Amino acid sequence: MKKLIALSASLLFCSSVFSGVVVIVHPSNTATMDQKEISKVFLGKSKKFPGGGAAIPIDISSGDVKSEFTQKVLGKSDSQIKAYWSKLLFTGKGQAPQSVSSDAEVIELVSQNPSIIGYVSDTSVNDSVKVLATF
Repeated sequence: MKKLIALSASLLFCSSVFSGVVVIVHPSNTATMDQKEISKVFLGKSKKFPGGGAAIPIDISSGDVKSEFTQKVLGKSDSQIKAYWSKLLFTGKGQAPQSVSSDAEVIELVSQNPSIIGYVSDTSVNDSVKVLATF
């Protein structure tokens, strides 16, 4: 019983710390995108924003934010997305997005380049980036 209470308490704590994922772009980026368009960029099926500018996706290497984004936006599990990119890389048909280790790194890259699109926890967003979508 004590283990169950401790597990419930830690799950409650984790859910209050991490509440959602936001897709971010540079503040000067005027693009609007829905989930399907964002998914195409992060799956390598599109390399441009709807207005025609280059779209460079930045991924987070691991963690809750990556899992949430992969599930909600890409409609895949972490293992499915890993297999997807392994297959494309092996066949020479694609390369996974550049990966960084933290929300702070994503925000820094996005805030410096209008072509970059990334995702972070909704609790990490600041004024140096613009929220494109919330999941």
